[in-house]
Amino acid sequence: MSSLPEKSRQILQVHAALIHRVVAACHQRERMAALEPLIRASEQNGWVALMGAVRLILKGRREPSLMNGLDEEDRIIVAAILNGIRNPASLPDVQAKAEAGAAAPGLAAMIRASAGGDAQALQLLASMAEQMSGAGGDMARLAAIMRRLVSGERDAEQLTRGMGAQGRELVLSILAELCSVAR
Repeated sequence: MSSLPEKSRQILQVHAALIHRVVAACHQRERMAALEPLIRASEQNGWVALMGAVRLILKGRREPSLMNGLDEEDRIIVAAILNGIRNPASLPDVQAKAEAGAAAPGLAAMIRASAGGDAQALQLLASMAEQMSGAGGDMARLAAIMRRLVSGERDAEQLTRGMGAQGRELVLSILAELCSVAR
């Protein structure tokens, strides 16, 4: 994954849990039922086109034309799923942490937009939080504070309680981004 552009790496890291779950369900059909609630929730959060492609993949389709009509982020995710089915070694590392410096500006922009009433940004943020919850650890803790960040909470000590060093670094970077625009 290190030869990918930074934006693609970040997208894959944020969605690594989903990508792994879809690939696992393709190889072990008994896992499909457990994936259905995530697919439905993602559809309800606006990820209809992506989940349509995921459903087709789960039904056995593997052609690149599945990416037709998808936006850039969805194409990157579908390509990763298709590559992962062919070569599990190509899957993004679910345990790897997104780099705070790269992820913070994008997350801060979505938090600002959500706080400003942008429904699409709020849906995207909710979908990302759901996927982060599935990753566990600091990512799940970050997911748990998203609503507080959107609501305007900026107390670093409260927001980072229980997080490891990397999680704290990411939250502090997000807060720095949010505060730099507020000034």
